[in-house]
Amino acid sequence: GLTGVIKNLRLFDNKINQGKGAVVRQGMLEAKGDFRLFTDADNSTSIDQIEKMWIEFKNGYDIIIGSRDVKGAVLDPPQPFLRNVILGQSFKLFRKFIVGLWGIQDTQCGFKCFTKKAAENIFPKCKINRFAFDPEILIIAKKMSYKIKEIPVYWRNDPESKVKPKWMVNMAVDLLKIRWNLLKGIYD
Repeated sequence: GLTGVIKNLRLFDNKINQGKGAVVRQGMLEAKGDFRLFTDADNSTSIDQIEKMWIEFKNGYDIIIGSRDVKGAVLDPPQPFLRNVILGQSFKLFRKFIVGLWGIQDTQCGFKCFTKKAAENIFPKCKINRFAFDPEILIIAKKMSYKIKEIPVYWRNDPESKVKPKWMVNMAVDLLKIRWNLLKGIYD
């Protein structure tokens, strides 16, 4: 396997599917590097996009997130109207109102890199295991005063990818859980 080819690669065999948020949290806390990146397995954002992040870390940012919604981003091919305008923009507005992430355009791009310190302080506080773990980590980061930079990425859109209405409902429920956690001071 790859563990014999890539020296620092470690494989976790989780017997029970706990969700993407739980697995990302596990990986970020088990990682040993000074910088910790997670990316989507389908390679929709190519690993070569990481080169854009280094300058921002040198500029003092703690967290660099790839974005499909800032100037310079490329979506290839563009997302269909229904998915982009109806689902994407509706979710973005709902997210902003519910959890207050007004300064971040794209919380859902699966290409985020953290300094070791930021990862070790943010991820232990996470509670959301599934759909809305990305907004949760960014809310926690903002509460802890970490500097976040959104950078444009080249994102390969899979036209066969389907967003199921059930996922949108689950995302909304998770955002309400984050709001509840904020009100209860869980992230303080």
